[in-house]
Amino acid sequence: MEIHIQELASKGTKTSIRKSLNAGWLQEVRKDILHVGPMEVELEASGQNGIVHLDGEFSLDIEMACSRCLEPVKQHIAVPFHERFKPANTRSGEAAEEDEVIVVEEDKLDLEPLIEESMMLSLPFVPLCGEDCKGLCHTCGANLNETDCGCTQDRIDPRLAALKDLFKES
Repeated sequence: MEIHIQELASKGTKTSIRKSLNAGWLQEVRKDILHVGPMEVELEASGQNGIVHLDGEFSLDIEMACSRCLEPVKQHIAVPFHERFKPANTRSGEAAEEDEVIVVEEDKLDLEPLIEESMMLSLPFVPLCGEDCKGLCHTCGANLNETDCGCTQDRIDPRLAALKDLFKES
C-alpha cells in the first residue's frame, strides 16, 4: 500500500485508501494471540502547502489469552492514525511545525510498516477477561474464576520454613 508524496504535496489533491490487510504476522510476533482477523484500513490522504496529511483509522478483531487465567478474550481494536509527511526536496517551514512532520526521501511511501508499528503499539500488553479475574491456583492450576480448589493459600518463605516447627508443643 503506497502513496505518492510528491504528487499529493504539490497538487494538493485528496485520495482515499480503503484496504483489508492480512494480520496473521501478529501471531508470530505475540504468542498470546490465539486468533486474528484481517486489519481494515480506512485512510484519507490530502496535500496542503507542500505537506501530506494522512488521517483515518484501522481496526482489527483479535482473540488473545487472558494473562491471569489463560481463557480466550475477544477484542475489537480501533486505532486512530494521524501523520504528516513532506518530500525531502521542499524548503523548511517553522521549526516547531517541522518536529511533527516526517521527511520522506523518495516519492513513494509504503504505509504498511507504519500501520503495523501503530497496531503493535496499540495491542493490550496485559489482556484480561475481566478486572476481577482471579487467575489460576499456584498449587494445582485450577481456574479460580470457575471453582475454589481448596488448596491452602498460606505462603511460607522457603528460607524460614524450618522455623515453623520451632514453637510447636510436643
